[in-house]
Amino acid sequence: MYNIFMKLLELKLTNYRNCKDLELDFDFNKILIIGKNAQGKTNILESIYFLSALKSPRTSNNIEIINFDAESVEINAEVIKANTEIDLDYSYSKEKSRVIKVNGVRTVPKNFKQVLKTVLFSTNDLMLLRGNPSDRRDWLDRAISQVYPAYDERLSKYDKIRIQKNNFLKELIKGAPIDQTLLDVLNEQLAICGSNIIYLRIKFLAEIEKIAKQKHRIISESENLKLVYDCSFLEGETELDEILEKFKKSLEERKLEELRRAQACVGPHRDDILFFINDNEATKFASQGQQRTIVLSLKLSELDIISEKLGDEPILLLDDVLAELDDIRQNYLLKSISNATQVVITSVDTLLFEEEFLKDVKIYKIENGNILE
Repeated sequence: MYNIFMKLLELKLTNYRNCKDLELDFDFNKILIIGKNAQGKTNILESIYFLSALKSPRTSNNIEIINFDAESVEINAEVIKANTEIDLDYSYSKEKSRVIKVNGVRTVPKNFKQVLKTVLFSTNDLMLLRGNPSDRRDWLDRAISQVYPAYDERLSKYDKIRIQKNNFLKELIKGAPIDQTLLDVLNEQLAICGSNIIYLRIKFLAEIEKIAKQKHRIISESENLKLVYDCSFLEGETELDEILEKFKKSLEERKLEELRRAQACVGPHRDDILFFINDNEATKFASQGQQRTIVLSLKLSELDIISEKLGDEPILLLDDVLAELDDIRQNYLLKSISNATQVVITSVDTLLFEEEFLKDVKIYKIENGNILE
């Protein structure tokens, strides 16, 4: 009899990047995949994350996950959830034909993404504070989507309206007559959809901050972490109707600027997340160690929030991240992992791990996309 927690039991990859034909038994709580760089370790973790989000954290073009010599890719997995075994099947061709199935039956993305939940912590995440605002928005959006699958649909709807507005503004630059009615309609739709996104981001960020503050203080011993949602037209408003009112006001105020630049200058696609340590902005003043403590706290907070909201422990994916953390942060991360959490870790070797940790770990070695026995 399996336990009640969510767990990945089996994974099969066909033509997934350099993993042409790979099968793994994942019926363990701790799995360690070791191998040199560019052998396929990250591809395995990426494919697991892909099943939870139907998109890659590394590329927006799904054709890139297909092996160069193949015409299509397949990911097949068996998951246990609430004592029920569930089969997940994903396939995608270079002709952009996608098929997604749950227990052999074709389904829609929203239902597919409700089955498996993951939290990915990679070396790229360690650069979160020093990256672009888009990196921080993507991080927050991915976290929200794990709890609210419909959130992705809101983001997609917003982007479609924004692109439509941008195209409309570009036509005006070319000399097309201003259709004020159409512009008003686009702005109204943009404000309503965008305000919902901003509202959810602010609300979710506040929940992450509450947990991350505690974790950050434990690691740092004394520092106070603060997270701020940075929106150009807000001054502390958090209610949906207030955000919508401010959004519309900003659209009106920046109308001429948008016409001149031929692009939407107001909305959640322009926002950022700011991090403060003891009231000092972390991106400007924090050391590398302090920045990594923040990211570690955020990732562990994601894990807690998903567990609390959904009643399932998500799968924790650690991609070569331990080598980038010092002993204090390594120990805190490994000791923070609940026995109910399935964790899949990639590393160059086993040297970073204490013998006690390795006792109940299933270890796989990968080379050129193949598992070595």
